[in-house]
Amino acid sequence: MHLRRTVALLLFLLPGAARAADRPNIILITLDTVRADRMGFLGSQRGLTPQLDAIAAQGVVFERAYSQAPLTPVSHASLLTGTYPQFHRVQDFGARLSVTLPYLPALLRAQGYRTAAFVSSIILDPKNGFAPGFDRAFDTFDAGFHRKQKGETRQQSIERRAEVTLARALEWIENNSQGPFFLWIHLWDAHDPYEPPAPFKTKFAAAPYDGEIAYLDASLGKFFADLKSRQLFSNSLLVVTSDHGEGLGGHGELTHGVLLYDLTIQVPLLIKMPQAKYAGQHIKARAGLVDVAPTLLEALQISIPAQMQGQSLLRLLGLAAPPDRPSFAETEYPRRAFGWSNLASLRTGKYLYIKGPNPELYDTAADPGATKNLAEKNKADATRIAAQIEAFLKRSASGAPESQQSDLDPKTREKLASLGYVAGTQARSATSGVDPRTRISIANDMHDANIAIENGEHVKVIPALERIVKSEPQIQVAHYYLGMAYARDKNYARALPELRKAIELQPDMMFAHYEIGLALFESGDWKTAATHFEIVVDKNPRWADARFSLASVQARTDRIADALANLVLVVEQNPNHYRGNLLLGRILTLKGQADVALPYLQKAAALQSDSSEAHAFLADALERMGRAEDARRERGRAGALKRAPSP
Repeated sequence: MHLRRTVALLLFLLPGAARAADRPNIILITLDTVRADRMGFLGSQRGLTPQLDAIAAQGVVFERAYSQAPLTPVSHASLLTGTYPQFHRVQDFGARLSVTLPYLPALLRAQGYRTAAFVSSIILDPKNGFAPGFDRAFDTFDAGFHRKQKGETRQQSIERRAEVTLARALEWIENNSQGPFFLWIHLWDAHDPYEPPAPFKTKFAAAPYDGEIAYLDASLGKFFADLKSRQLFSNSLLVVTSDHGEGLGGHGELTHGVLLYDLTIQVPLLIKMPQAKYAGQHIKARAGLVDVAPTLLEALQISIPAQMQGQSLLRLLGLAAPPDRPSFAETEYPRRAFGWSNLASLRTGKYLYIKGPNPELYDTAADPGATKNLAEKNKADATRIAAQIEAFLKRSASGAPESQQSDLDPKTREKLASLGYVAGTQARSATSGVDPRTRISIANDMHDANIAIENGEHVKVIPALERIVKSEPQIQVAHYYLGMAYARDKNYARALPELRKAIELQPDMMFAHYEIGLALFESGDWKTAATHFEIVVDKNPRWADARFSLASVQARTDRIADALANLVLVVEQNPNHYRGNLLLGRILTLKGQADVALPYLQKAAALQSDSSEAHAFLADALERMGRAEDARRERGRAGALKRAPSP
C-alpha cells in the first residue's frame, strides 16, 4: 500500500498530468553511441558535459541504466515500444517494426499529442531500408538520407551534425509550440568514425571520441537555451539517454554490437520533470531503456498497454532502499552477421552473467571492469542465474506479434526459390559454438572494411576480406562486404558469387539483395536484377532508392507502365529524389507528355544544377512544348556543363 500511495502522490504532483489539454510537452533525446562514463553527472572528471550536468541537476539521474541491445535499431525499438528484443523482434538492421506492437508515439498521438522525429543517421531512416516501421504515428519524421555517392561527405548523405538536426527540430517547434507535442531527437555524432568539428577537432585531437561528446554537449546547451527563450523548457518533460555505448578497445571490441559488457550496455539516463520536480535525485536501482515508455505513460496518467514489458521508473522515486531490478540485454548480431553464437546477459544482485558458449560471471561490485570470470569458481550462482535467463527469455518472448514470427512471406519465398535460394529459416535459427569473444578482432576488421568501402577505399580491403572468407566461409557479412568491394571496383564477375553466398547464408538480408541487384544491372542481367529489387521493395516498400532501381530495370525491359508507376511512388515518397524526377520526366517526354514531364525535369535540374543531363532533358521537353527560346537556354547550360572540367 505504501508503494501505491507513493506513486499516486508522484502523479498528483506532476503538473497538469490529469488533464489532456494541460499535459506537458515531451522531448526525448537519444545520443547515439554515448558511454555512461563520459557524463559528468555520472562521475566523469573529463569535463565533457557541463550543459548536460546542469540539466541533470534539475532532474532525476539513474546511475545504473542499461540498454537492451548494443545496436541502434534494436535498442530504439525497445525504448519506443517498452518491450524486449525477443518480443519486438527487431534484432538487426532493416528489420521491420510491427504495427501490432505498443508504440509510444502512437499512444501519445491518440491522446492529442502532435508527434515529430528528427533523426541524424540513415540507420534510423524508414525510407532507406534501415528502419522500416519506425515512422509509424509520427506526424513528421525528418530523415531523407541516401547512400553516399562519389564526391559526397558523410554529412551530405548518410548523417547530419547535431547542430543541423537540432536546428531542424527548432524550426518544427516554431510552428508547433502550442502543445502538447512529443518530440524525438536522435543525435549521431559520437558514432565512429569520430570526426568532431572545429574547435573540438583540435582540442581533442588525441581523443576524438571525447571531442564528439563535448561537441554534442555544446550543441545541446544551445538547444536548451533556445527552449528557455521560448518559455518551453520549464514545463517540458525531458528525457536524455543513449541507445548503447562504445567499446573503444575494451575487451577487444573497438565499436559495439557484438559483446555485452558495461562499456556498450550501460547508458546515461536522466529525466527532467516539469517544473524540475524531484530535482537532484540520483537513483541507484537498475533501470532499462525498456522502462522509459511506461515511465512516460504513467507520468501522464495514460494507461500502460499490457504488452509493454518495462516497468515505470516513477516507482523508484523517493525510496530509501529501492529493490533490486535485474536488467536483461542480448545481441543476435554475432550469429546473423558472422555465424557465431548469440549472447544474452543478466545483471542481477552484484553479478553480471553472460550466456554464451563459455558462460561468464562477474562480481561487478568488486570487479566493475568484468576482468575475472567467476563462472567456474561460483558454479552455483552461475547455474542459478543461467536458469533465470532461460525462464525470462521464455516468458518475455511469449505472445510476440504473429507478423514477426516469419521474416519472409510466401511471395518473397517464391521469388527466392526462382533465383535458386532455399528460402527457409535455417540460416537464422542455426546455433553455433563459436564464442564471439574469441573472434572479436574479425568483427573489428569487418567494421573497418565497411568504413573503407563507404569512403571509396574498397581496393585496399579486398585482400583481407578474401582471406577471411577463405578461412571462415560462414561469415555472411564478409561475403557481403567482399561482394560490395568487387562491385565498387566494377569486377562484377567476382562480386556476384560473393553476394549470392551472402544471400544464401541470410536470405532475408535486403541489403545483399539490393547490392546484387545493382551488380546484375551493371552486368546486363536485367531480368534477375529486377527479381532481387522486387524482393527488396516487397519487404520495404518505402525504400526509395530500391524502388527507383526497380523502375530503372523495368524501363530497360519495356515494362514502361510498371516503371512509371514506381517512379511516381518514388517522387511521392521523396520529392527531392534527383534520379527519380529525372527518369520520370524523361520517360514522360519520350511518351509525348512533355507538359506533364516538365515539373519533374525542372525539379531535377534544380536539385542538381550542375548536371548537364538534367538540363539537356529539360531542353528536349521545352522544345517539344514549342518553347524554343527556353529550350535554347537550357541546351546552352547543358553544353557548358558538359565542357566544364571535372573537379
